Amino acid sequence: MSQGETDLERFRRATGATVRAICQREDVTVSFTPNAQGLTGTELRVQSPSRDLNPREVVQVRGSTDAAALRLRHHDSALHSRRQPIDPLAREVFDAVEQARYEAIGMRRMAGVAENLDWTLEQRCRERGYGEATSREEAPLSEALRVLTREAMTGRMPPPSARSMVDLWRPAIDARVQEDLRHLSEVSADQEAYSEAVRQLLTHLELDPTSQEEAEGEEETEGQDEQSEPDGESQDGEGDESSAEMDRSEDSEQQDSSDSESSETEAMEAEGLMQPESDQEEPARPNRPPSFEDLRNFQDDAYRAFSTEFDEIVAAEELCDADELARLRLMLDQQLSSLHGMIARLANRLQRRLLAKQTRAWEFNLDEGLLDTARLARIVANPSHSLSFKQEKETTFRDTVVSLLIDNSGSMRGRPISVAAMSADILARTLERCGVKVEILGFTTRMWKGGQSRERWIAGGKPPNPGRLNDLRHIVYKSADAPWRRSRKNLGLMLREGILKENIDGEALIWAHSRLLARPEERRILMVISDGAPVDDSTLSVNPGNYLERHLREVIAFIELRSPVELTAIGIGHDVTRYYRRAVTIIDAEQLGGVMLEKLAELFDEEASGQAVPQRRRAVG
Repeated sequence: MSQGETDLERFRRATGATVRAICQREDVTVSFTPNAQGLTGTELRVQSPSRDLNPREVVQVRGSTDAAALRLRHHDSALHSRRQPIDPLAREVFDAVEQARYEAIGMRRMAGVAENLDWTLEQRCRERGYGEATSREEAPLSEALRVLTREAMTGRMPPPSARSMVDLWRPAIDARVQEDLRHLSEVSADQEAYSEAVRQLLTHLELDPTSQEEAEGEEETEGQDEQSEPDGESQDGEGDESSAEMDRSEDSEQQDSSDSESSETEAMEAEGLMQPESDQEEPARPNRPPSFEDLRNFQDDAYRAFSTEFDEIVAAEELCDADELARLRLMLDQQLSSLHGMIARLANRLQRRLLAKQTRAWEFNLDEGLLDTARLARIVANPSHSLSFKQEKETTFRDTVVSLLIDNSGSMRGRPISVAAMSADILARTLERCGVKVEILGFTTRMWKGGQSRERWIAGGKPPNPGRLNDLRHIVYKSADAPWRRSRKNLGLMLREGILKENIDGEALIWAHSRLLARPEERRILMVISDGAPVDDSTLSVNPGNYLERHLREVIAFIELRSPVELTAIGIGHDVTRYYRRAVTIIDAEQLGGVMLEKLAELFDEEASGQAVPQRRRAVG
């Protein structure tokens, strides 16, 4: 122990050493911050306790770091992603039961870890209101199964705030599921065998355990089976001659019948009573692009709002007068003056990377076009030569639109929102130079803790499970067709006091996604920038605790699996990789500009993204 070291410093040093000892990795670092938490690669960020080392805060830190260390030690993320089901509810259960597995391994081996994780689970259930749950709608199945799996694997009773939730779900668990839970304990040391046992559990719960990898394999198998179907030849070898005679007689009858049916069909088509077969509606395809009707039905099925009357989609300039926008923009530039050079260099690198993909070519010795100044010397030497012109050929270039959807919640206040605004500004300017259109959107709510929707709900007698109870505010800072120079002042609005409130991510994603579907470009990219899970106190206080988060997961799964829109996300101090398949988490807001530009560069690189991007012929210039 070094001299002069405070109790807080000793606690931090001991916590870091404990994490490395549990996960048996010396490359793991533990950082203590005022608010940001999460595991990114080998860096674990946890909320720092107060200087007096409040016992509750100390246990909270120990519980979160123990869970992260056990995840590093016993969890294979790649294997988990391959086996993860497509169905949103099945995926929630799969994730929760896997978390119970690696935590239970540590709890069985280390009594102190067990106590820390017990306390952490108790706090989680208390904060989400599971202790007061009176119906299964208020207690998610995934959370209940996590606790039941933990109980089966460790023999420890659920903490007090989790018992109501567990008691609600126990009667619904039949003997097969109970046997599955007992089997999970036997294979907990082998994640691959454990994942297979969990899939069996999902089947008994009547949930679909099919993963994306299996779905793609089934489609390929079905295609191969269709190509290799037998032609109807006899395989028994008996009665071939009689079968052939019967086939010939049936063929002649079918031919006569088909001739008569064909003539009747042609007559009906001529009279307009029947549409030609090619004009009939095609059967639904599992991978067809979603329509606006799909999105509307999806939202009705999975989620609802008590009232949408007070929601608004508003342009940034309508929320603030021109003079104040100019003042806010100046304030934004002053706050980020030190970052201008760094982000500008990254933007130039992205621009060079994109422009390098354009193969410029010229045609010379033309009678019209641009004057070829390189050949003026020969005219001076010999005036009998005529002027020579050149013209640039059309080249293949991606026809692309990029939409940036920025979380405008209160937790983004300060440096994160300033860096997000400036990064979006630089990105829009850079891509505009490369002929790529960009729109910048923001999402928040009109009020804190409910607005007119909540007032209407209260006036209506507070009916149960009302759905979303706040009024949405979706802000258009820059539309895709607006030039950057006309929209740059709008980004200063993010610094205005009172703009940043709460965040309902699922509906914001649907809104931004719908805007992209309406665009004519062939390639559409949606990039989400957020610093946390969806939060709206008015909604979560009267609905199940995971109401908004579950909706967000379902929206993301819908877009990732069924939409032509390419979805990627950047989390600021928050692990968004548990929601999005293509995502990155950064620790410091200062990293945002570089990560954003790099992620877009990867998306524009066909080899890096692993996708064949449709291209359209367009002129460069």
